[in-house]
Amino acid sequence: MTVDAIETLAAAALRRHGASEAQARALAAGLAGAERDGIRSHGLMYLPVYCEHLTCGKVVGMAAPVLSRQAAGSLVVDAGSGFAHAAIDLGLPDLIATARSHGIASLAIRNSYNCGILAYHTERIAAAGLVGLGFTNAPASIAPWGGRKAVLGTNPWSLAVPDGAGGARFVIDQSASVIAKSEVIKRSKSGEAIPEGWALDAEGRPTTDPVEGLKGTMVPSGGYKGVGAALLVEVFAACLAGATPGIQASPFSGPAGGPPKTGQFFIALAPEISSGGAFADRLGIVVEALGAETGGRLPGGRRAAARARIATEGVEVDEATQTMLLRLAGQGA
Repeated sequence: MTVDAIETLAAAALRRHGASEAQARALAAGLAGAERDGIRSHGLMYLPVYCEHLTCGKVVGMAAPVLSRQAAGSLVVDAGSGFAHAAIDLGLPDLIATARSHGIASLAIRNSYNCGILAYHTERIAAAGLVGLGFTNAPASIAPWGGRKAVLGTNPWSLAVPDGAGGARFVIDQSASVIAKSEVIKRSKSGEAIPEGWALDAEGRPTTDPVEGLKGTMVPSGGYKGVGAALLVEVFAACLAGATPGIQASPFSGPAGGPPKTGQFFIALAPEISSGGAFADRLGIVVEALGAETGGRLPGGRRAAARARIATEGVEVDEATQTMLLRLAGQGA
């Protein structure tokens, strides 16, 4: 299927299940972007969940996000318990314009549902010629180092660096856990075991059973350092954004608990202003050295390769997924 066809059908499905045009369009673009970049764990497999959450009230489909400027360089969007994508779409143009004029600006999103792939949003900041830094918190699934009870989410952060030509030179997007929780959820549905070291069961023991892992906690990346990364993100995306901390947020999976009301936080920086015009030169030195050491591989390289391939070949969608997509959009049996 083409990426455009996926986006069109996904938007139709979301509208059919109670999303406004703006909410459906923004989220559908994010889902299509995930499929475009070969990140299937954040793409169409989540469409049935999003549709279910619209109908059960976990997401307010008709939410109209509200943008306010709290200070010269500080923007805030209240998502109104809608999808984060529509709230981010509302705030990004002003974030970019403010960063260009002031050198730096921030955008806080509160009362939102999850934002999908965080790099999808930070890359748009880089495409505008700015360095983009993003944080998003999630319902608790990581325990403090040495503990058993989850208090922090997998809490991804992302850095997107401009290439000076309307794109991103490289993009980093990583969670505070060894693996994204969506990968464990995906394997729990397929019945496939998970590698040891991804999750702990409810007693804090390593497990290869994804169902038991979902009852317990995710393993932080780098041990206690991963807990520190999750805490850093929590400060930005929950505390600074005025959103719900992960320990109080309802799960993204399943219909229970009402809207999670989590948050995102973005920082945009004009690189030539802070560097005195030296940014491109200094970045070139770093990228050249990194490429020479790794054979040219940079963060986000697999995503870029998948994007190039899918642009010509399209997205390979199995029959079950295609049937699901058409059914949710009201075009199937």
